[in-house]
Amino acid sequence: MIIRYFAGAAEAAGRKEQPFDGDLTVADLKSRLSDEHGPEFARVLTACSVLVDGTRATDETFAATGATVDVLPPFAGG
Repeated sequence: MIIRYFAGAAEAAGRKEQPFDGDLTVADLKSRLSDEHGPEFARVLTACSVLVDGTRATDETFAATGATVDVLPPFAGG
């Protein structure tokens, strides 16, 4: 799968995109990414929305090998 980070999530992860191997739930993916990117990323991730293939995901949503996962922090503006 491809994970795309936006705004503060990209800053905390130190990248805008990364490949990730495996089929897993969003909860498992969040846990692995938090372990990989550290406590600052984990803190940012708690406020983020996650989309799997363009659809808002819950922690129980399954992300398959070919999926695109977007990590979106809250945005302000008008």
